Amino acid sequence: MLKRTLGRSLLTLLVITGLAGTINDSTISKKERKYAVSLMKETRDDAISSTKGLSEAQLSFKAAPEKWSVKECMYHIAGAEKLLWSLLEGSLKGPANPEKRADIKVTDEQFVKMIEDRTNKAQAPEPIQPKNTGFTSLDAAVEDFKTNRADHIKYLKNSTEDLRNHVVQLPFGWIDCYQLCLMIAAHSNRHTQQINEVKANPGFPK
Repeated sequence: MLKRTLGRSLLTLLVITGLAGTINDSTISKKERKYAVSLMKETRDDAISSTKGLSEAQLSFKAAPEKWSVKECMYHIAGAEKLLWSLLEGSLKGPANPEKRADIKVTDEQFVKMIEDRTNKAQAPEPIQPKNTGFTSLDAAVEDFKTNRADHIKYLKNSTEDLRNHVVQLPFGWIDCYQLCLMIAAHSNRHTQQINEVKANPGFPK
C-alpha cells in the first residue's frame, strides 16, 4: 500500500514538473506544432511520390555528368534527414541560449521559403553528397527516409523541449531549434523540386 502511494505521488510530481512528457509553457504552441507536423507530412509524401513508378533508366538519368539523378537526389534527402536531426539533438543537449534570439533575422515562413527556393544554389556538405550517404538502392533510401521522418513527426507531436530558446548558428545565420525542424522538412521539398526538374528534362527516358 505504501509503495502504491509513493508511486502515485512520484507520478504526480513528474507530471507537474513536465518530466512525464506533459506539454508545458516552455514548449512550442499548438499552432506551431500543427504547422511543423503538417509540413513534415506534406513534404514526406511529395518526396516519396516523386520517385514512384520510375524505371531504373529513369532513376539513373542525369541531365549532365555533374548533375544528380533522381536516385541520387533521394540518397541526399535521406542522408540529410539524419544529419540535420543529429544537429538538432546535439543543440538540445546544450544549455538554452535565449539571449541569441535577437540574432535570428527571419520568420518561420520566410525561412521555409528561403530553404525551398531553388534559385539560391548551394553545395551539399561532403557527408551528404549522394556517393557518401551509404545508400546503394532507391528502396533502401526511401525506407530509411520514411522511418526517420515518422520518428521526427512523432517527436514534434509530443516534444516538451524548449525548441525556441535553443538557438544555433548555421552558415547562413542564426535559427532556433524549431526552425531547424522546419528546415528538415523544407530541405526535402527543395530536393523533391530537383527530382521534378530531372523528370522534366527533354532527355529524360520515356
